[in-house]
Amino acid sequence: MNEEDFKRRTKQLALRVIRLVEALPQSRTTDVIGKQLIRSATSVGANYRSACRGKSTADVIAKFSLVEEEADESLYWMELIVEIGLLPLEKVSNLMSENTEILAMTVASIKTLRHKEKTQNQKTKTQNPS
Repeated sequence: MNEEDFKRRTKQLALRVIRLVEALPQSRTTDVIGKQLIRSATSVGANYRSACRGKSTADVIAKFSLVEEEADESLYWMELIVEIGLLPLEKVSNLMSENTEILAMTVASIKTLRHKEKTQNQKTKTQNPS
């Protein structure tokens, strides 16, 4: 998946989460959970966009780690929505699956970037021995 496709998917995730939260019944609990879910889900796309502008591999990895944390947190809030009975699993499962896919792709990207960084560091040490 290319950068633009992933940007689109993370933005769609945020939009779908906003619509989901707007459909929740009004209560103090849904206000708290809804705000947390919107914050974390919208941060997924915002942090991904920031990662795309990273200045170094280490910077990109750090920003991807934020994407990972926010996606995982979003999944947590969706699980709570189901487990406390605010919405049935059927209403949230597709969104949870999309979130999980984004999380898995992010983790895979971090692993790839770490391997790339390690390989680059080894090449540098070989070319410039102390």
